[in-house]
Amino acid sequence: MLDSVRVRLTLWYVGVLALVLVGFSVALYALVSRSLYEDLDDNLRLSLETVAVKLVREMGEGRPERQAALDAVNELSTREAAAVFNASGDLVAEQPAQGGVHARPPAAESLQADDIHLETETRQAGGDEVDRRVASQRVQVSAQAGAYVLVVSASFEPVTDKLADVREMLYVIVPAALLLSGLGGWFLARRSLSSVVAMSERARRIGAENLEQRLPVGNPRDELGRLAATFNELLARLNESFTHQRRFMADASHELRTPLSVMRTATDVTLERDGRTEGEYRDALKIIDEQARRLSRIVEDMFTLARADVGQQGLRPCDFYLDELVMEAARAAGVLAARKGVSVTVAPAQETPFHGDEGLLRQMLLNLLDNAVKHTPGGGSVRVVLARSDEGLNITVSDTGTGIPEEAQPRIFERFYRVDKARSRAAATQAGGSGAGLGLSIARWIAEAHGGSLELRPSESAGSTFVASLPST
Repeated sequence: MLDSVRVRLTLWYVGVLALVLVGFSVALYALVSRSLYEDLDDNLRLSLETVAVKLVREMGEGRPERQAALDAVNELSTREAAAVFNASGDLVAEQPAQGGVHARPPAAESLQADDIHLETETRQAGGDEVDRRVASQRVQVSAQAGAYVLVVSASFEPVTDKLADVREMLYVIVPAALLLSGLGGWFLARRSLSSVVAMSERARRIGAENLEQRLPVGNPRDELGRLAATFNELLARLNESFTHQRRFMADASHELRTPLSVMRTATDVTLERDGRTEGEYRDALKIIDEQARRLSRIVEDMFTLARADVGQQGLRPCDFYLDELVMEAARAAGVLAARKGVSVTVAPAQETPFHGDEGLLRQMLLNLLDNAVKHTPGGGSVRVVLARSDEGLNITVSDTGTGIPEEAQPRIFERFYRVDKARSRAAATQAGGSGAGLGLSIARWIAEAHGGSLELRPSESAGSTFVASLPST
């Protein structure tokens, strides 16, 4: 049961409220108790003042001592016991309280002090012991009459009764408040978490086959709304990744099937009859060898991209001269280009030290040059330029080939994408490439892995222009 967030929220809410209510109740009870006891003391002081004023006035008018004292104590109600003692401590007059409780003679220190003296005493009343508050004061009536000691006492019972009422009230209010707050907290938690339950139910129904579905977003500005929006963004990325993976698998299957079909056909044709000449067997093996090499290059490219996707194709940086690497790649591509009658030239460049993965950058250059050579007819040219810019280094590979149609340019870096599949395979066979449409994808990944970029830029003349931008190191 405690595994439920709703229950835990409710218990936390009730627990915190219980601490607050208990603390408030204790503080309230202490405040009321202090106020009642202070009121009791104030009433006793007021009663002493009443008796003193009456006694002084009566004695000043010449009334007899006992009569004046009796009139003074009779000014009080019967809830209080009052008495007047002379300077010797003898009782002059008194008024017992209800229940026959008499005022006791004052303590010795009360006979000498002019201030009001307060104390608590325990008395017998009706066979029970009761606590009473006693106030006493020494009052100078006149020079002739001398001083008298006034004593007034009152029971604590009214105070304890009121405090009992307060306790009973708190005993009812606090549990009732906790019960109501628990029910309210349960309702609020259930209402607040209803969107979470809805998101959970919707997420449970989302699988690989329906990743296009999204979670409901109630209020996009609150925490749950932002959570749902973030989860929807995750679903969008997963859907894109799954779609990309499905397309990758379908394209890969198609690309792998083509060389395998050619190899199988060559084998079947060669073996379908006996008596083949050595030249026929050699031609068949040559076809099989070419397709096997192409198949190997496709698998290697796919493996490179797969490792890059999961972050396992790490860089192995070292220090080298980028201008020398460009020259080496151009010379290697020039051997293949010569078969088609395509020239590869490199613009003069100054020494360019660079820190990066030399092997991957060589592959990027060879992929760009291979792509340029494949799509440049005989008699055409490919030019490579290494230059510095404000942002870093730019490697430009341009050709005088057929160019890329405008509608195909946004997809040119997609995996397995080819503008003209038949032409790409034929050109790849002639140039020694795979023709699977992975070269530009790998080249862009290599540039981005080095903190740069690869883009197709508009060409002023026929052909295509690719620019690889790398940061200065």
